[in-house]
Parts: sequence; C-alpha cells; structure tokens
Amino acid sequence: MELQDVLRVAGVGLVVALLHVFFDQTGKKEFSFFLFFIAYLYMTAELLRFLRLFFNEILTFFQWLTSSG
Repeated sequence: MELQDVLRVAGVGLVVALLHVFFDQTGKKEFSFFLFFIAYLYMTAELLRFLRLFFNEILTFFQWLTSSG
C-alpha cells in the first residue's frame, strides 16, 4: 500500500462528505443517500483490495520464514 492509495481514499472521502452536506442542506435527501451508498461500495472495494495486498505480504513472509529454516 502506498501513500497514493491512502490519499486517493481520503480525497474520495472528503468529496463525498462535502457533497453529502450540500445535498442535505438543499433538501435532496435521496441524492445524499445514494451518494453515501455508492461511496460505501467504493470504500468496501478498496478495503478488500488492501486486505488482499496485506494477506499476500503475510503469505510471502511465511513462505520466506519456512524456506530459510
């Protein structure tokens, strides 16, 4: 995981938060809900990608650990 990945997720979170506040204040509650739902799906996909990278690193470490012993 690199800094670019973290900054991308943070940037999407900030944009979604600003749009959520905007839609809430203009009375467009349904747009606010759908925006939240789409952002939730995006964040879930990113989390799954980060977890896959994490477990690949753990697997590589254990493979190195067993082959060097």
